[in-house]
Amino acid sequence: MIAEVGSFALILALALSIAQAALSAAARWRKSAVLAGAGEGAALGAFLGVAVAFAALMHAFVTSDFSVANVAANSHSEKPLLYRVAGTWGSHEGSMLLWCLALTGFGAAAAGLGRSLPRGLRAVTVATQGLLGVVFLAYTVFASNPLARLAQVPVEGRSLNPLLQDPALAVHPPFLYAGYVGMSVVFSFAVAALVEGRVDAAWARWVRPWTLAAWSFLTVGITLGAFWAYYELGWGGWWFWDPVENASFMPWLIAAALLHSAVVTEKRGALPGWTVFLALAGFTFSMLGAFLVRSGVLTSVHAFAVDPTRGVLLLMILGVTAGLGFALFAWRAPSLPQGGVFAPVSRESALVLNNILLTAATATVLLGTLFPLIREAATGEAISVGPPYFNLTFTPLMTALMILLPVGPLLAWKRGDAKDSGKRLWWAFAAAVAVGWVVFAAVAPRQGLGAAGVAMGAWLIAGAVAEITERVRLFRAPGSESWRRLWGLPRGAWGMTLAHLGLGVFVLGAVFEVTWKVEAAEALPVGGSLDVGAYHVSLDSIAAVEGPNYDAERGAVTVTKAGKLVCRAAPERRFYSAGGQTTSEVGLCYRGMSHIYLVLGERREAGAEPVWLVRAYWNPWATLIFIGPAIMALGGLVSLSDRRLRLGVARASKPGRREAEA
Repeated sequence: MIAEVGSFALILALALSIAQAALSAAARWRKSAVLAGAGEGAALGAFLGVAVAFAALMHAFVTSDFSVANVAANSHSEKPLLYRVAGTWGSHEGSMLLWCLALTGFGAAAAGLGRSLPRGLRAVTVATQGLLGVVFLAYTVFASNPLARLAQVPVEGRSLNPLLQDPALAVHPPFLYAGYVGMSVVFSFAVAALVEGRVDAAWARWVRPWTLAAWSFLTVGITLGAFWAYYELGWGGWWFWDPVENASFMPWLIAAALLHSAVVTEKRGALPGWTVFLALAGFTFSMLGAFLVRSGVLTSVHAFAVDPTRGVLLLMILGVTAGLGFALFAWRAPSLPQGGVFAPVSRESALVLNNILLTAATATVLLGTLFPLIREAATGEAISVGPPYFNLTFTPLMTALMILLPVGPLLAWKRGDAKDSGKRLWWAFAAAVAVGWVVFAAVAPRQGLGAAGVAMGAWLIAGAVAEITERVRLFRAPGSESWRRLWGLPRGAWGMTLAHLGLGVFVLGAVFEVTWKVEAAEALPVGGSLDVGAYHVSLDSIAAVEGPNYDAERGAVTVTKAGKLVCRAAPERRFYSAGGQTTSEVGLCYRGMSHIYLVLGERREAGAEPVWLVRAYWNPWATLIFIGPAIMALGGLVSLSDRRLRLGVARASKPGRREAEA
């Protein structure tokens, strides 16, 4: 009965989304506040309908109701409660319902928080969000119903992919989808701006918080996914340029570019067309990610489904939605204001270059992701594009961006002084060079590129600190004045500083881990050992362990250094009988910011006694890889709390203050 209630609520949500789009469009046409209010009420109703459907599906998973096809295919009665809950969004059907929940939720939020927007702009935004809801809810109801019943009810389910039965991955999709679908509001505002012919400071200030929220959610979601891949897959790494990883990374890059471009539009009235283009592109890449993950065109541990039929439908949704958006852009862009004029050396120019590099980096990731698919479709030849391609194309672009990043905030609007900015950053540059030389001299083996990468991370961190010291006029004003300025800094400034600083922390960890990682692998009997770097790893014993829904071999591993105990770890090799799959549970020993990473492999018979393949890694500074993005996401949260980014219409800055604002 509960599943039927959920199905009814889902169909009702589709009807309400149709009403939302129609009423809001009519409100814009008739300039009727009554119709606008009805459309906004329908947006809230659509969200509540999807929420009821989502709750019904979750109830089916928690109670192991195998009469629901989705539950029978993706759950098992012996599965722990957390993973039964996570099974709600662990399948193709459930993930699309989560997508619709986020989409209608953001639509309701945009309708409810947009009271101070111009009436026409608000109505078109709500109507566009309603149309997006219609498209995706129709797909979910007619092609991907998560609450469909089975005629023959099985006694037991087939269980969720064991790789997805992990705490980090249980919370990874909600954050990722909040980021993916959060860009839909930005898309809707871009369509509204084109329809209304209004791309001004008010519009840019309204777009920024939605973009910032989506970017922050994406940052958390991608980081959780990277951490899961790091300790769950047992490959010894955290990023593999997997096509599905790339599918989430591309909207993140576009959102980052949009955040910087919107600042220029808000403060100087420049780049209006480009900012709208990025707003359309952000959700387009989100829809592309939905297609890649669910169409079956990619083989990945992250993919949800292998279903070409539904993949074609998603491709049609992508083509129609993005096509109409960009067609509207092509029609209306020439009528948009041209924006202000600025000198080649200015903050505007720095932000333009920032956008060029970010979009070029996105293009390289897009090419590397889609080229194998295009090549196979054209020639039938299967090829792969891996890290060497991305290292040669993506890394130089991001290196140039990181060199520029600390310079931009210290340039004046409209016309800057490069020499003056250089004087303000000389100590940051000196500190970065000094750190690079120390690393090159002290860390073995000596690696010039690795030391340069560490210097780059130090440059980003020192540059972020330099930007704050310049804002408070440290050492150039009395201490009391600097202290007053420090406490008076807007939260948006602190958020930007944290984001740039977090990027620097990430670069430090990534460069150290990639450059100075040490790996060793041997087939060891019980009592055997191997060396990884300065550490001695001993396999003390192997025990059979029975988990809640798996059987496992658990190794007892001792790690020593110079004869002294460092840690004990218990890596596992698990077998899930419900799905017939085997997974690895990594053993991690933390040494400050570094990790000793241990993987217990398959059992082999070798002579009189069995042996197990044991792989060990020394991953220096690996913790920083995950701390850095956490700091970046915190920066986004701090910026969202800034009163200047409240969800309302921007007021024009006074001429004397505009140059001083962030």
